[in-house]
Amino acid sequence: MEKNHHLSLYATKSAKARIAFPLFALSLFVGICFIFEYTVSNIPSEEEAGRWAWIGLFLSELCCPVECWTFKDRLYEEALPDIDIFVCTADPMIEPPAMVINTVLSVMAYDYPPQKLNVYLSDDGGSDLTFYAMVEAASFSKIWLPFCKKFKVEPRSPEAYFRTAVLKPLEDAIKAKEWSSIKHHLPLHLLLDLTTYSFLLISLLGLQLLLSRPHILILASCSF
Repeated sequence: MEKNHHLSLYATKSAKARIAFPLFALSLFVGICFIFEYTVSNIPSEEEAGRWAWIGLFLSELCCPVECWTFKDRLYEEALPDIDIFVCTADPMIEPPAMVINTVLSVMAYDYPPQKLNVYLSDDGGSDLTFYAMVEAASFSKIWLPFCKKFKVEPRSPEAYFRTAVLKPLEDAIKAKEWSSIKHHLPLHLLLDLTTYSFLLISLLGLQLLLSRPHILILASCSF
């Protein structure tokens, strides 16, 4: 069989988003021009002090750009504000209790000082299903929250995590063992201890509490 030594090594085709990319590049260029114009127009005049310092800083930013970020582990916890997160639901048929509880557990597992994070559930429908789901969530949270903080789990919604975790192997044997025990955690009977009962009162009646100091309010959706 005769060999063909002139076969093409690659194929060429038109790229997608031929209009969107030039528009994006143009908007980026215009934004850079505005920043440059703002910096140049605000250079102090010759009569003002700090003119050459301003020019030197501007040139240094062009020649040697830097990035700054915060070490979150070094922040003083007492300086962080209190945060209130309200999870709202109304109809258990439209918003299944499992989805609501996954939302509650995911926000409870935020990487934030627990004494400054308050999560409230507002159930306008007053559903018994949602109430009993909160009872189970109170029990499951005693296992799920320490697991999230110990292994820095992402995502922190139980349903989303267990759906994605099966697609990749667990590199830590201890983590794999705890993962298996949590995944096969059987629902407990509805026995309200003092901790669970207090948890439910805070969660379901939290909107009636009078806040004694400024808080940051966050409204969470039940869809993710």
